[in-house]
Amino acid sequence: MKNRVIGPSGEVKTKTPDVCTIARSWLGTPYHHMGRVKGAGVDCAMFPLEVYREAGLIGVVAIPFYPPDWHLHRAEEIYLRIVQDLALELQSFETPQPGDFALYRFGRTWSHGAIVLEWPLIVHAVLQHGVILSDGERDGMLVGRKRRCFRLQDPPATASGTDSGEQRTCGRPRPGVFFGCE
Repeated sequence: MKNRVIGPSGEVKTKTPDVCTIARSWLGTPYHHMGRVKGAGVDCAMFPLEVYREAGLIGVVAIPFYPPDWHLHRAEEIYLRIVQDLALELQSFETPQPGDFALYRFGRTWSHGAIVLEWPLIVHAVLQHGVILSDGERDGMLVGRKRRCFRLQDPPATASGTDSGEQRTCGRPRPGVFFGCE
């Protein structure tokens, strides 16, 4: 997942796989509620978690069961709370950058996630379509929806120079370098 490279000053740097490349590799994966397996099935909550995990930006995040229509009948911000624990919210004047996360309001809550490729182009998992590309501002299901954007940050390597392998169930992102598309 992560490759160690020596920088120009002799420092060890971590090269993280490109978030957008990983996200695109999920295109065509069928939609499956609570699924998180590339090529087999994924939903709009698990898709970003698995992409960011594969890129090494987060560990495995344990998600409790949620019904497919939870956003229509409950006001509890389950998805938003998890996102806020893992990422920093962009200011309203900031344009989302490649690799950022967009969260849309559906029903009573913030409940639909997507990964930004090159704003407004996003990739997301959609019921009856699976993982697809869309215009994050003009696609039919997204037109007029409230949107918030977030940025994950690269966790630092451990002192030994290897990945910690820790399993996170949520926690503030560690400072680091953002890795998007180039």
